[in-house]
Amino acid sequence: MSEKKRKMIDVDPAVVEMFARVLQKLKPPPKLTISEWADRFRQMSPEASAGTGRWHTDNAPYQREIMDAIGNPHVRMVVFKSSSQVGKTEVLLNVLGYYIDYNPAPILVLQPTVEMGQTFSKDRLAPMIRDTAVLRKKMDAKSRFSGNTIMQKTFPGGHVTIVGANSPAGLASRPIKIVLADEVDRYPVSAGTEGDPLNLAQTRQTTFWDKKTVLVSTPTIKGSSRIEKSWLESTMEEWTVPCPECGEYQPMVWANVVFDRERWPRGGVQYRCESCGCIAGEYRWKAQGRKGRYAALHPEREVRGFHLNVLASSFCAWAGIVTEFLSAKEALDHGNPELMKVWVNTKLGETWEERGETADDMALLARREMYTATVPAQVLVLTCGIDVQDDRFELELVGWGVGKESWGIRYQKIYGDPLKPQIWEDLDKFLQTRWRREDGVVLDILAAAMDTGGHHTDSVYRFCLDRFYRHVYAIKGRGGTETPFVSKPSTGNRVGVPLYTIGVDNGKTMVYQRLNVQTEGPNYCHFPLNEAAGYDEVYFKGLTAEKQVVRWKKGRPTTAWELKDPNYHRNEPLDCRDYALAALEIANPVLENPEEETEMQATQRPAGRRIVSGGIG
Repeated sequence: MSEKKRKMIDVDPAVVEMFARVLQKLKPPPKLTISEWADRFRQMSPEASAGTGRWHTDNAPYQREIMDAIGNPHVRMVVFKSSSQVGKTEVLLNVLGYYIDYNPAPILVLQPTVEMGQTFSKDRLAPMIRDTAVLRKKMDAKSRFSGNTIMQKTFPGGHVTIVGANSPAGLASRPIKIVLADEVDRYPVSAGTEGDPLNLAQTRQTTFWDKKTVLVSTPTIKGSSRIEKSWLESTMEEWTVPCPECGEYQPMVWANVVFDRERWPRGGVQYRCESCGCIAGEYRWKAQGRKGRYAALHPEREVRGFHLNVLASSFCAWAGIVTEFLSAKEALDHGNPELMKVWVNTKLGETWEERGETADDMALLARREMYTATVPAQVLVLTCGIDVQDDRFELELVGWGVGKESWGIRYQKIYGDPLKPQIWEDLDKFLQTRWRREDGVVLDILAAAMDTGGHHTDSVYRFCLDRFYRHVYAIKGRGGTETPFVSKPSTGNRVGVPLYTIGVDNGKTMVYQRLNVQTEGPNYCHFPLNEAAGYDEVYFKGLTAEKQVVRWKKGRPTTAWELKDPNYHRNEPLDCRDYALAALEIANPVLENPEEETEMQATQRPAGRRIVSGGIG
């Protein structure tokens, strides 16, 4: 070989090394799924976890397929409907970390409110950036210069913008490729006057062919739940695990949870296999989680949808779930469904179906009982609800005991012309009547609530103002479930009387829930068999004259109260019971048996509240 050719082949080693480094830099990164990225790089922050150190998806294996579906470039939308305590927020944080570090893009994080967005940024996102090295190198979470604030983080190739669904301004700026919508069931119907916040966010994705939307939420009310609607249009995938005995894959459902309600917590809690019927404990079933997989009801659909309940959670023990269920069940049995609604939403990850309240007049008539005295011994206080008509006052006197157990005492009509003084004198005489209890204690009427919405508003104002010191309250009813049952009084009326706005719809709901309680005790309603007290068939027909119905308004269900029979308008007994309950809530006495109150409890009683028995002193 000639010297010239040999020199052409020989290359300086330094040049070779330089080219090797350049090629290494140009080498595409290894293909990583979101779960693989998290296992390799994510560090847990002490603010967000009981433990610190490297993230391990195997600790919550049901999260793997959800994260990897989000990272799949062929999937445009992922829906995650679940209970609480399954790591929804951690999934979103891993998604953010993956796109910040591995696949940069402009990202929008949509929280229900601006305040919740700020909390997410400061308490969850900033600690993850601080503690995860690959993220810390790409952005300074503490920086205040332009482009890096609490609600916006920039990084090479993209940014994270955090907005509230209640803020139209935050939804109307730059294009977005990735939308991460958290707790979508808590979004308002409209962002101001701009329209549906989720639709507004998705319109910002139109310039991206590879856009991606992730919807995450605990469901709320059936028929109005955003997450349920989206999940029903998806692949509808349920997390399943194999039975520790027969190996049959199955979703974990509450119906197969086994425990002894009467002896709880003795005996613990176990789970029954749907296939072979074997019963095994929590540890054995959760150990099967690493073999778990999602089963799709509609695998042909493009939108991936996942559902999880808390039974699969690595972070929540079954014993606590059962204890919360029993508390919610007890409240439900006593006419309060709110705890059960929360339990169904947050533990089962299912929607709660609102049932319109109604009551059976004949069933209530049949369960009347003979009182041993006009005012039974269990009554601690008396309140009165007064409805104003053009030719009469209708009123009900109700006795209240421990746990708001109630006794109807007297339903009465006072006839007369409200333009003349006699009917007002007769009403005042009734309100000053003293009532002897079964044990001989004499009770005054603690409080009364009088409706001002009729044709004699100013007269009612003056009557109540002169007797406000006797706890005779002027009230004005307002419909709509958004109106609190009792609001703080205002005095901006012609007479200057303290006027309480009453959410009559919410009050009627509470009345009907109590009417449907079947077991004597808290919230149960007693009625006297003596028809001379006014509790006849006409009374019960009026008490149950309305029903709660669901109406759709602007695409959202709302509840309203309507007459069962449009030809029967005598619903005054329902209004009077509603007002008597309002009087109780305004007066706010402590309903406890005096003999059960210790001396220490008496000294610690909150100011403005008092035990009332044997008068209103």
